[in-house]
Amino acid sequence: GLSAARAWAAEHGHLLPPADATWGGAPVGVWVKNQRAAARREGPGALSQERREALEAIDASWCPDWEISWQRAFHLTRTHLDAGGRLPLAPGEVLVQGEDLGVWVRAQRLNWERLSWAQRWLLEHALGATPASEAERPAPRRSHAEAWADHLEAARQFHLRERHLRVPRKHVELVGDQELRLGAWIANQRSRAGSLTPERVAALDALGMRW
Repeated sequence: GLSAARAWAAEHGHLLPPADATWGGAPVGVWVKNQRAAARREGPGALSQERREALEAIDASWCPDWEISWQRAFHLTRTHLDAGGRLPLAPGEVLVQGEDLGVWVRAQRLNWERLSWAQRWLLEHALGATPASEAERPAPRRSHAEAWADHLEAARQFHLRERHLRVPRKHVELVGDQELRLGAWIANQRSRAGSLTPERVAALDALGMRW
């Protein structure tokens, strides 16, 4: 197992193989995973100091405190930067060993506060990454109730203008800066009439809804 681990690491530049990795037919991914589990165990079955040192000699970061996938993507990104590349910030910019480093970096920047202090330190000082700005963050998803209220407002706007609620199926109503598929929404309310609350039914009835 150790021999296969050395050979795999020499080829890939790290000892953070995915669980399904093999080398010369040997299941090196599973083997390293088992050694990692033993390293984190105390008492019977724990990894001996001699074996731990042998693995650390191959890759000092072989057994991090967080997910192996995180450490692998971090290592590949750092290697990319060391080779003169730029920090990838968007999907598809850099693909290495099956990892989309742009996707990974973007996820770290958007979820900065969920990371451990050590992970944030590594990202900032080793990669030059920073938390995503407010402008870079996607708009928060609106709740079902908020979305329903938005579409009701669109229905009221349509009714005020057209004096009816016979909305074509493909009609899109512009409300502020939102483009709402009002026609499809009306059809959905009609098909779900039996499950709507009395308040929602009354709000649509007030606009002349044809059930």
